[in-house]
Amino acid sequence: MSAQDHSARKADHLRITVEEDVGFGAVTTGLEHYRFTHQALPEIDLDAVDTGITLLGRTLAAPILISCMTGGVAKGGLINRILAAAAQHAGVAIGVGSQRAALDDASLADTFQVRELAPDVPLLANLGAAQIAGPEGIARCLAAVKMIDADALVIHVNPLQEALQPEGTARFAGLIERIGEAAAAIDVPIMVKEVGWGISGNIANRLAQVGIAGIDVAGAGGTNWGAVERLRMDDPVMVRVADEFREWGIPTADSVVACRRGFPDGLIIASGGMRTGLDAAKCLALGANAVAIGRPYIWGLASFGQEGVEKVLDILRSELLIAMRQAGTRSIAEIKPSYVVDDRRG
Repeated sequence: MSAQDHSARKADHLRITVEEDVGFGAVTTGLEHYRFTHQALPEIDLDAVDTGITLLGRTLAAPILISCMTGGVAKGGLINRILAAAAQHAGVAIGVGSQRAALDDASLADTFQVRELAPDVPLLANLGAAQIAGPEGIARCLAAVKMIDADALVIHVNPLQEALQPEGTARFAGLIERIGEAAAAIDVPIMVKEVGWGISGNIANRLAQVGIAGIDVAGAGGTNWGAVERLRMDDPVMVRVADEFREWGIPTADSVVACRRGFPDGLIIASGGMRTGLDAAKCLALGANAVAIGRPYIWGLASFGQEGVEKVLDILRSELLIAMRQAGTRSIAEIKPSYVVDDRRG
């Protein structure tokens, strides 16, 4: 696929995710099953609650990552710059979308280069797992990190999307070993991220064994990339196939729990349908170190630009802070699984 074709696909993805209903149907994040035990007398002043964490060696005001979303097209570059400036202002991390197009066409690199707008927060580079499979894979990893002066590299895995995508690849054999080779070869941490169907405990454990730093679970319940690809299809057979997989995936809450068990010492980022600070608090209680959120920023940006994104971040942090106090905790490190009750267990 040419860089031009790749950019056109990214433009399609951006338009569809903003304009169309591309969520799941009956499948949810699973977070609705969890609730905190309310503390009527928490004995904690609200201004004594600290939402800060250290992530990838940098201090953040909240355990929030602006999720890897876009780049490779002019509009994507503008969005990345606005999101980066908002991340710096709020003291949260940010990731860019897949850098494949810029590795194939250097003229697109500036749509990802936002370090000058976010000098003090973690910045994550991004490549698809299929892009590191060939002999140039390690070199591409190094180039992606260097391109944006990244603190870490996210390798996203999307076998179901690729199977449904008109231009997709069927080749996913041997990638865990290849990811391990990349982790040993580059000097920044590597994280593996799904794109919306979740990561299971056994895969988390296998990834831990090959030396990656962490996992972004990207569970089911948020944007459904199978539904996105369905809207790009002309083949009625594949439309039918895509419909059959509309409810596939591991709900976000279940994936967080499974990945923490499978990768007990790793960095776990919860994403997939994250919409509120209360969602974030629940994921932290279930074992995540931080949460990645995407769609709410696009809503804020579409209405009010950078100010809208910053407002969304203010709301998320305020919701998280209040949830922490009402659960009876002063810091992120204190949040434990015992703080939440699973209503499915009676």
